[in-house]
Amino acid sequence: MTQTHSRTGLAARLGRGRAARLVAAMVVGALTGLALFSVTQVTGRSLFIITGGVAGVVVVIAMEAYGRAARLTEVRITVPQLSEFTFVVNNDARQVAWQLFVETVTRVSTQPLQDGDGNLREALSSLYGLFATTRETLKASRPSVAVTGGQTVEYLAVTMLNRELRPFLSSWHPRLRAYEVAGPGALESEWRDNAACRDELRVVQSNLHVYALGYARLAGVKDADSLIGSQDQF
Repeated sequence: MTQTHSRTGLAARLGRGRAARLVAAMVVGALTGLALFSVTQVTGRSLFIITGGVAGVVVVIAMEAYGRAARLTEVRITVPQLSEFTFVVNNDARQVAWQLFVETVTRVSTQPLQDGDGNLREALSSLYGLFATTRETLKASRPSVAVTGGQTVEYLAVTMLNRELRPFLSSWHPRLRAYEVAGPGALESEWRDNAACRDELRVVQSNLHVYALGYARLAGVKDADSLIGSQDQF
């Protein structure tokens, strides 16, 4: 019985709250209508003063919104095989970094492929897909404005493509393809370069793990390590 009364009381309070919001909306709407009517009755100098004041308010609101969107944040990230750089990002760049983070951590690029497990063809296809998606993401987004003393998210992405993905794929894709064409249906485990390819894949994956963490930091992702695992797994 007490629980029933509690639900009834809650429903009553919600109903009163909704009614209060409707009344408030009617009052605001009426006052807005009255203000608009009053403005339409004004002519001459007063009309220009009111119009100028409204335009000024709109400009201030727009500038504040732009300022929030353009606000820059500095982040220091270590790029594999290079050095530590300071990256400067705004909201647009953070969105690009988030997209690249999602693409990177949901592929084989950051997931271990142990000896005897998985499929090298699938791994290489996944890395090729990451290359293509990263390139398309950069082409579709507006370039970041370079700030003195800071790098951009595009720099990190292009470095990943040219220093990690391109060399690995250009070396191993044609070699694996040649083996597949020479012996249709042959097992990857019998490929003489299987172990060497997997060893280099682990190195690339370890480096891509660092890039993924970099995208996470640029995007403001918290606890990124818990999402993609430890680098020691490679």
